Amino acid sequence: MSAIYQRARPVRWEDVVGQEHVKDVLKAALEQGRVGHAYLFSGPRGVGKTTTARLIAMTANCTGPMPKPCGECESCLSVRAGSHPDVMEIDAASNNSVDDVRDLREKVGLAAMRGGKKIYILDEAHMMSRAAFNALLKTLEEPPGHVIFILATTEPEKIIPTILSRCQHYRFRRLTPEEIAGKLAGLAQREGVRAEGDALQLIGRLADGAMRDGESLLERMLAAGTAVTRAGVEEALGLPPGERVRGIAAALVSGEK
Repeated sequence: MSAIYQRARPVRWEDVVGQEHVKDVLKAALEQGRVGHAYLFSGPRGVGKTTTARLIAMTANCTGPMPKPCGECESCLSVRAGSHPDVMEIDAASNNSVDDVRDLREKVGLAAMRGGKKIYILDEAHMMSRAAFNALLKTLEEPPGHVIFILATTEPEKIIPTILSRCQHYRFRRLTPEEIAGKLAGLAQREGVRAEGDALQLIGRLADGAMRDGESLLERMLAAGTAVTRAGVEEALGLPPGERVRGIAAALVSGEK
């Protein structure tokens, strides 16, 4: 069985938690056919950058009914499974040389196998060498009409200015504990497990703004096969009991030792 974060990946724009400032603009642009040729998604890990990139790929190539993506047509299903021949996810941390980019450039000119858009998702784009960035620059300046590049990074300051200037830059923020807890409540219900609100709020805080970390923590709790309780979360993660934590916090605020 796949990990819970894989089963929980959004397949429609409305499934994305938070990031309204990003998804609303992108969804509207795609609906109107105003698709950019290069995007840069920056922000902390686990906040939806790759998920949003996949939704662009699904929307651009969806063959099902409106609204798009339908999430159920052959194209959408193959993107979800990571097997779509025209959607390439590349780890730029391990494919960061000039030769890697030259190989990519040769493939970019080829027509899409299924006649739609070819999507290149470059994860950890800041790990590319300067020479590799410069090799990519020409393609970003004059991209084929059927190609979309999506660069994702946690360190946008390491992307060279000439690349930045050719991308539509969207900044992703950390999610709030409430946003994470709300998504986790739905996941627990889907898995058929009772989960206390306090427990999910605690997981939401511990996730530090990253939905993927929250989902991983929830999966750890679900593995026990019992209800998800605050006491259970504290015990499983080796945390002090809640009352003690609150006492320590109160002492710090009042200056007591």
